[in-house]
Amino acid sequence: MISRMPRGQGSSVSTREKPKGDRAVDPNEDNCKHRRGAYLLLGLLIVFLHGSWSVYRFQFGNLPLPLDAKQAGKRGFSEASALEHVKYLTSLGPHPVGSDSLDIAIQYVYAVAEKIKTTAHWEVDVQLELFHTDIGANRLSKGLFKGKTLLYSDLKHVLLRVVPKYMPEAEENLILVSSHIDTVSTTEGAGDCSSCVGVMLELARGVAQWAHGFKSGVLFLFNTGEEEGLDGAHSFITQHHWRNSVCFAIDLEAMGISGKSTLFQGTDHWALESFAAVAKYPSAQIASQDIFHSGAIKSATDFQIYQEVAGLPGLDFAYTDTTSVYHTKNDKMKLLKPGSLQHIGDNMLAFLLHSAASPNFLKNAQQQKQENTEQNKAVFFDILGMYMVVYSQRLATMFHNSIILQSLLIWGTSLLMGGRSGLVSFGISCLGTILMLIFSICLPVVVAFILPHICPFPVPYIANPWLIIGLFGSPALLGAFIGQHIGFILLKRHLRCVYAITKPGLTHNTREYVIDLEAERWIFKSGFVQWLIVLILGTYFKVGSSYIALIWLVSPAFAYGFLEATLSPVRLPKQLKVVTLVLGMAAPVVSSAGLAVRMADVIVGSVVRVDRNPGGLPDWLGNVIVAVAIAIVICFMFVYLLSYIHISGDKRSLGLLLCIFFGLSLALVSSGIVPAFTEDVARSVNVVHVVDATGIDDGNREPLSYISLFSNTPGKLTKELVDLGDEEFFCGRNMTTDFVTFTMKYGCWSYKDSSTGWSKSEVPTLRVESDSVTDGARQTVISVDTKSSTRWSLGINKQEIDDFTVQVDSEKLVLLGDKTEVDGWHTIQFAGGKNSPTKFQLTLYWSNSATETSRREAKEGTHVPLLVKLRTDVNRVTPQVTNVLEKLPRWSTPFGKSTSPYTLAFLTGLRVNI
Repeated sequence: MISRMPRGQGSSVSTREKPKGDRAVDPNEDNCKHRRGAYLLLGLLIVFLHGSWSVYRFQFGNLPLPLDAKQAGKRGFSEASALEHVKYLTSLGPHPVGSDSLDIAIQYVYAVAEKIKTTAHWEVDVQLELFHTDIGANRLSKGLFKGKTLLYSDLKHVLLRVVPKYMPEAEENLILVSSHIDTVSTTEGAGDCSSCVGVMLELARGVAQWAHGFKSGVLFLFNTGEEEGLDGAHSFITQHHWRNSVCFAIDLEAMGISGKSTLFQGTDHWALESFAAVAKYPSAQIASQDIFHSGAIKSATDFQIYQEVAGLPGLDFAYTDTTSVYHTKNDKMKLLKPGSLQHIGDNMLAFLLHSAASPNFLKNAQQQKQENTEQNKAVFFDILGMYMVVYSQRLATMFHNSIILQSLLIWGTSLLMGGRSGLVSFGISCLGTILMLIFSICLPVVVAFILPHICPFPVPYIANPWLIIGLFGSPALLGAFIGQHIGFILLKRHLRCVYAITKPGLTHNTREYVIDLEAERWIFKSGFVQWLIVLILGTYFKVGSSYIALIWLVSPAFAYGFLEATLSPVRLPKQLKVVTLVLGMAAPVVSSAGLAVRMADVIVGSVVRVDRNPGGLPDWLGNVIVAVAIAIVICFMFVYLLSYIHISGDKRSLGLLLCIFFGLSLALVSSGIVPAFTEDVARSVNVVHVVDATGIDDGNREPLSYISLFSNTPGKLTKELVDLGDEEFFCGRNMTTDFVTFTMKYGCWSYKDSSTGWSKSEVPTLRVESDSVTDGARQTVISVDTKSSTRWSLGINKQEIDDFTVQVDSEKLVLLGDKTEVDGWHTIQFAGGKNSPTKFQLTLYWSNSATETSRREAKEGTHVPLLVKLRTDVNRVTPQVTNVLEKLPRWSTPFGKSTSPYTLAFLTGLRVNI
């Protein structure tokens, strides 16, 4: 036998046993130069992270230059002009429904609209109306308001209709542009949604100069009552005489403040294509729509009314920057980024001019409104904020199915050619992927559990979201590598047995090196399987954002196929090329890295209000949510990059670097060097003066009065009480308060000076007018008097009550039937203006088993639950609440929402055994 002595080694390989193609793998040379060094791996990691951040900044932070009135011209959009409106509205302070400041805001919007009317093009007819609503009831079937009946009265809206003078049919075909003037009681609402109102006023001014060429009219609706349960949109869509002429709806909203206003909900393919065709700076993500519809984000917009109640096609836009300031004092002008209003203004003006002038758009809108089908659903997303991709859901399903089928065929053929050993290798590589996910989640979750015990606040990264990279990203990445490396080791053990049988002539060094290379390839290819499974599940459940899985599967697979794959099973594997990783990752990073960063930012910002029943969730839960989200993103986005590390000789150096980064981040948050909250990004803390008359029996007892302190942000109130030391607060889980719409399960009470600032005449009453049984059916009539309050919530025990009606004067406002429940209660929420009624008649129809149950509980003397419970709100700050608010630290802020009480709340109720 003739053998060739390799250079630098004393081993030999038969030329018959080693094919010519194997010369690329020469273990007799210095193997170290084949191994990737720490600098190369660190460089790849930096390039990947920097590239992802650059994509995010370019896609979501690249705002247009704001224009003043002169630069925009008579027909353009000027951010400077829009900001003048925002500045005035925010100067009014909070302006919730029923407040004097809201009346002033409405008058201002009406005055600006009148000016738009007088300066419109001479061939354009601008019709202006101040709409005063009747009392109404709204009951939605899904989402945030499931299990509720929303009542409203005495709301005022400003409507501005722009139509061409010489085309009367345009009045019967309107494009609705809608947003709300009102705010919650805790904020001046620069983002939510004075910015939207300012944009709409400037849009109306511009549209009034173009509308003489329109085929459709444009209706601008400045509504009130959105913050109290979408009442404004519902009152318009059910009461106003222009409602039947609306064919298409556009809603402008804010879930944060400034940045790009992103299209996050869209109903129809043709509408999305129209927007994509003309938008100057397209920003649109169907992933946001998927998350919103999943219920993960507990919020709602007027778009739900337009879609569910009116059956209208449309588009929904929202600001999502800095979501931590949502509904707090920090939603202010100071944080509005230059270019934010110019971005949505330019996009919307271009879209309105195009759609209102297009006969095809009008035809599609009319047809969709009449048919109300879901066949026109589409997938949509933008690329770097420069180009928007839109294609139908049907096409997406066909394309995805084709890719899935081809992938399964390729994998099936590959495994068939590889035989039993290939199938086992495939299984082990998949096991490595599972272990990667498990370890990647477990390590940051452990950190999430630890943080509340070593940091001043359980969520210490809200004001500085970049800290999550070290706190959760580093352990998640380390865990992902550990899990994948375990799979790599198991795979090497299997391949040693295979090569001992199939390649007995290879030397030990050669075999070990080749095994490393083949194991690396299997680990790399396991990423295909991971994304293929996601694509299959997403396609099956018709998740629009499944396109992300498609890109992460196809692009690396093509790069691998062109640069790495061979058709000869005899050839020994080569080392994976770095260029394969770079080319394979380019398209996925460009298409989805920015979105991943934005979603992480939104999740972090939402943690400040994650506890909907204060104290009802463990302190670590918010951290766990963030940790799991970060781990999942890392597992899926780093799956290909991690496979390049396993045959490196510098794994320990990289692991040490991640540990150091984690340690530094942990030291910063645990020591308080980097504050958890700041004046601009504050912690949610609510102060409410509570007057509880629930325990009063026949007027023989005084109401219980106290100052309540609670937070929707995880964690106790220890730090806040440092500044409130002389206010005599005592805290605990025995301070439970049932606020009807939610329950405070942990908070603080203070009885100090709580008897002032309110009077007994303000305590609401529930009086039984009649209680009768007819043919075995029990019926109880209760009169409800909310006294001076025009904002209240009433809970009805659905375990006892089968149905109910609500009557105002002689008008039945809520009829029998169609009552859902949540946790055994149906809740009625009422919000109205100053002239709203305060006396109601509630008729309860008991369930068949309720009477016997109630009698037995009363006879046995056990705890008898409430039949109905009532909370009334008064938008007044009592002297003691003023004192507490002034002493609260600057990094805390009240948080408002439709279910939160005002600063003065009265509680009462009726027992089941009435």
